[in-house]
Amino acid sequence: MKILVIHASAGAGHLKAAEAIHEAIEKHTSHQSIYVDALDYTSPIFKKMYRDFYAFLVSKMPVIWKTAFHFLDLPAIQPWLRILRRIYNNINSRKLQKFLKEEQFDYIFSTQFFSTEIISAMKCSQQITSQLITVVTDFDVHHIWLADGVDQYAVASDWTAQKMQILGVPKEKIHVTGIPISEAFSVTEDIPILKKRLRLKENLFTILMATGSFGIGPIEEILKVLVDGFQVIVICGHNKNLFQKLKSYQSEHVKILGLVDNMPELMAVSDVMLTKPGGLSISEALVSQLPMIFFNAIPGQEENNIKVLKTYGIGMRGYTIDAIVQELKVLRDSRDIYFTALKKTRVLARPTSAKNVIALIK
Repeated sequence: MKILVIHASAGAGHLKAAEAIHEAIEKHTSHQSIYVDALDYTSPIFKKMYRDFYAFLVSKMPVIWKTAFHFLDLPAIQPWLRILRRIYNNINSRKLQKFLKEEQFDYIFSTQFFSTEIISAMKCSQQITSQLITVVTDFDVHHIWLADGVDQYAVASDWTAQKMQILGVPKEKIHVTGIPISEAFSVTEDIPILKKRLRLKENLFTILMATGSFGIGPIEEILKVLVDGFQVIVICGHNKNLFQKLKSYQSEHVKILGLVDNMPELMAVSDVMLTKPGGLSISEALVSQLPMIFFNAIPGQEENNIKVLKTYGIGMRGYTIDAIVQELKVLRDSRDIYFTALKKTRVLARPTSAKNVIALIK
């Protein structure tokens, strides 16, 4: 059986979801899978524009991105938008189409709408016969995820599944698997030993600040006003300027890190996560039973993630620096409030999400 796992590296979430699926196939089945970035099969100019334009909009022009996001989700324009997308994607994906026709995969797992649209169009025109499983990597669903040639959808929650039915997707095509994350997040750790190895104080309330793949957020402002009684781990991601800027805050109780490869450990030793509300980050925190406070949500998909989680009583949103700090103090000082927040994370936690997704192989 030939299996393809494909993403488009415009954001870290799509990549991490694809990695988790690929790892689960290799670990839990007798099959092997090929793992590719769809943008590697486009021109260098298109690849750079696809990545950089999105990053520019969400970080520099969020109002324009929010307007475009909601406009492109209007039901009335979907038929015309689909035609335009198909023409545009067809022009820029000739190499990818050639690859898919030559390989004729039995199953394709797609974690991004660009690859889903191209594969769906090829299925509808009978160029390939692959079973297409689209993995939606947010808790809400935008019309851009939907395509006629998709055989199965893997989604984050019951709320997500109901939204897809409202958008017209048949119930039998929708599977609540959770957003696929690495199984490392569900490994039980000896926390005192792990904290000692990571040079963290054992009895201090620990905040994990994750700035997302773009490394944005009011991290410095929060660090300035946090008082004693907290231990802070800051993940700067790809933002080297932010890392250099925050190095002066490094202390016995403040750890400033760049890109890391041990996020499961860092979540395991933390008491609360201050994060951008990306679908993958949320899913990892839920499995780690980590209460969350959200900041700097990307307009559109991340704001919608917050709305969905709110229906489950999960996560808090601080609109100002003072509000964020106040929420942190409440979680630190009230065991009842803290353990209630922790307990609610279990409602949506899907520790076997990657296995759930690959179980759709029949």
